[in-house]
Amino acid sequence: MPHKILLIEDDISISEMVQSSLTKDGFIVTTAFNGEEGLTAFNTDSFDIVIVDIMMPKLDGMDVIKFIRERSSVPILIMSAKDSDVDKALGLGFGADDYIAKPFSVIELSARVKAAIRRATKYSTPEQKVEHPLVIGKLKIDLANFSLSKNDIEINLTSKEFDILKLFVSHPNRVYTKAQIYNFIWNNEYYGDENVINVHIRRLREKIEDDPSNPRYIKTLWGIGYKWEG
Repeated sequence: MPHKILLIEDDISISEMVQSSLTKDGFIVTTAFNGEEGLTAFNTDSFDIVIVDIMMPKLDGMDVIKFIRERSSVPILIMSAKDSDVDKALGLGFGADDYIAKPFSVIELSARVKAAIRRATKYSTPEQKVEHPLVIGKLKIDLANFSLSKNDIEINLTSKEFDILKLFVSHPNRVYTKAQIYNFIWNNEYYGDENVINVHIRRLREKIEDDPSNPRYIKTLWGIGYKWEG
């Protein structure tokens, strides 16, 4: 079955370009031209990924992301001309999975879409190998079923958050630079965009740590990167 994409973009020329390119790649693309139309489409159909602009009439992209993330773990890709660290942090903090700045290459966009869907799909694919859950402090991490609980209370993670967690717990005490984390998790070359890594680490800490400002599990090695202490 072809994967379905919801594209929420108020610029008609950009929307048509993206829709045409992704359709040629075999995707089914539903378009919406403002936030309200986007949420109406989201509520009436199911999608494998949502691509959303930030600056839109009626309802902006941040509100759209917040609404969707409260109801679904579907991958969300921000596509916007606003390329400041603040906007990236805010969008990712609301629960977006990735960010691509305008102007962009449709080849890069397609690659990011495919990578996001591939990461999300693996969580719904049963694995043949049975692994016992890891119990680390208050955490219970089931790598086979992609689930996490703390004090027996389930914690919802995005696909990237779980990928980072799995990377850390599979190699405790190994130090990872931000470039290494980006290469492993995003499957892309690292161009020094530390903010994307920082936001995901902060979100993960907020979910698993008792005191995110004084973390027990994910340790920062200043000027180097991060490591997991279990």
